[in-house]
Amino acid sequence: MPMPDRPPAVLRPAYEQARATLRVGKAATAEQQLRGLLDAWPAEPALLALLGAALLAQQKLSEARAALEQATQAAPELLDARVDLARAYRQQGEHQAARQMLRELLKHTPTLQSAWLAYADLLVDLKQYPDARFAFERAAELDPERARIERATAAFLAGDRRTAETVFRDILKHDAGHLAALCGLAALALGAGSTQDAERLLRHALAQSAHAPLARRGLAHTLLAAGRLPEAEAATRELLALEPENPQNWVALGTVCTRLLRQSEALAAYEEAARLNPGAAPLRLSIGHLNKTLGRREACERAYRQCLEMDRGFAEAWWSLADLKNYFFSEEELAAMRALLEQGSLQGDARAQLQFALGRALEQRKRFGDAFAHYAEGNRLRRQSSGFDIAGFERKSQRVMACFDRALIERHRGGGCPERGPIFIVGLPRSGSTLIEQILASHSQVEGTMELPNLLTLVRELDHAGARADGYPEALRGRSPEELACLGRRYLTETAPIRSGRPYFIDKMPNNFSHVGLLELILPQAIVIDVRRHPLDACLSAYKQYFAQGQSFSYDLEDLGRYYRCYLDLMEHWDRVLPGKVLHLQYEALVQDPERHIRRLLEHCGLSFEAACLRFHETQRPVRTASAEQVRQPLYRSGIGYWQHFASDLEPLRRSLGDALERFAERT
Repeated sequence: MPMPDRPPAVLRPAYEQARATLRVGKAATAEQQLRGLLDAWPAEPALLALLGAALLAQQKLSEARAALEQATQAAPELLDARVDLARAYRQQGEHQAARQMLRELLKHTPTLQSAWLAYADLLVDLKQYPDARFAFERAAELDPERARIERATAAFLAGDRRTAETVFRDILKHDAGHLAALCGLAALALGAGSTQDAERLLRHALAQSAHAPLARRGLAHTLLAAGRLPEAEAATRELLALEPENPQNWVALGTVCTRLLRQSEALAAYEEAARLNPGAAPLRLSIGHLNKTLGRREACERAYRQCLEMDRGFAEAWWSLADLKNYFFSEEELAAMRALLEQGSLQGDARAQLQFALGRALEQRKRFGDAFAHYAEGNRLRRQSSGFDIAGFERKSQRVMACFDRALIERHRGGGCPERGPIFIVGLPRSGSTLIEQILASHSQVEGTMELPNLLTLVRELDHAGARADGYPEALRGRSPEELACLGRRYLTETAPIRSGRPYFIDKMPNNFSHVGLLELILPQAIVIDVRRHPLDACLSAYKQYFAQGQSFSYDLEDLGRYYRCYLDLMEHWDRVLPGKVLHLQYEALVQDPERHIRRLLEHCGLSFEAACLRFHETQRPVRTASAEQVRQPLYRSGIGYWQHFASDLEPLRRSLGDALERFAERT
């Protein structure tokens, strides 16, 4: 926010105190201080100018305008006051008055950064987007902190969060409204998973410049991470109006549309991004993913191959072909991947992706020992970049079971949001959850969505309620019935944009198995289905999968076994404190007797039997998981007992599973 020039010496101590108060964002307090000073010096322009800034920060536009007009009439040299007055005119809809004032200012003072920012906002309001882009660029060039912002941004991109945060905070000590520093801190907050802090910082940045692309872009990403998809789309479309030739804005729109399950629109957005940046292989990769989701196999393969034509060393494209599950690599492709690996140019996750792809290629050739060696190396590399604290997860699981005891459940009986609708499919990844989703989504009353992040976002926020960002689940104990009901309503509100109106919809985030107790408190009518598969088959299938994110427990055989035991412990706990809440459905039993178990599944959901559920593979709908190709085929039994091909390599997993094998067998 611009600050006016200093007043005469006699007023400076009190003025500086009010100015400092406004700098730290306490506009109402600054207003009180300034009104007291104006009682003694009612016509002092610098005081009036600062009062106008404080009033403008509180959106008291008429009062701000009156104070600023009086100040600038008495002292036209108060340039920042003239900028603030133009901002007040703009916010009151008097665009021509604002434009005239800003053009006059910039004519005589072309290096006044605050005037360029205010002018850019005005030009966006007037839909003069090319001129607005120039004004924003000019404001960035004139930023006195530009060099430090660039240094902090470089540190952030290099993973040096501490240096970046230190620089951003130091800038804000001297200018609490510095746009780029606020956006930088917001990016750090978002990277740490705190969408609330990120949004707070970005809203403050947008108070300095309502349409600044940097802040709008950050807000769009933050709203997307928070699951507020319509707002994220609105922010992205505003960016596109201002910067239609920026391919990253089209990528952002594609991401939002993907989350809103508007896959065809998402594909069009990515195609436009690729048109604007034709040499970007990652854009072609995203186009391939969307075609895979839409069931367009030929277009999907073509896009992945185009990636490799652009960059033969693009490891993720190799893995994406492998992840089609039924794509068979030729000998030439196998040799090309081996050559890439031997060159040693690929490191980290890229090298891991290539290892996973080679593992799949060799597994297709039934060279199971060689395939496992590549899977093991890929997992070792992946674990380096995505470590998992299995002991911490075990402790958290114990805390969840201790917190959600019978007493807590009974105390909140009859509470929560009473609406029906969500069906939660939980379990371990690669255990059949996508198959169950496809079966249910074939029913006329059920809408298939995807793995929704909304419940995990609630959990993360409850975690951040604790002093060490570890407040969940204990933070729930103090919540009132209305607060819990509000959480349930929030979940339904946030997921509403991806639903088309059917009575039921599916959330198949597998990790929600830890949060059945939370669901009982906030959405007691929610339906929960636990899909489980033989421990060795389930864990092996996860171990062979390169997950982009979210399943970092799967990159170590011992961690996998311990995680599976936690999963069984939690499901048994829910059966004790919430008998009948969860339907346990075994993948093997479903494959062997589909109709019986599909009828059982529908009965648990309160749904009538429909034959289309038996013909689930004929249902045309987007599928976004690694099983997209598999659920478009009839049931097959080849996955049952598949672990035996790798039996000699799975002893560490078998030992880690402990009694899980016996506990699984008891339910068979």
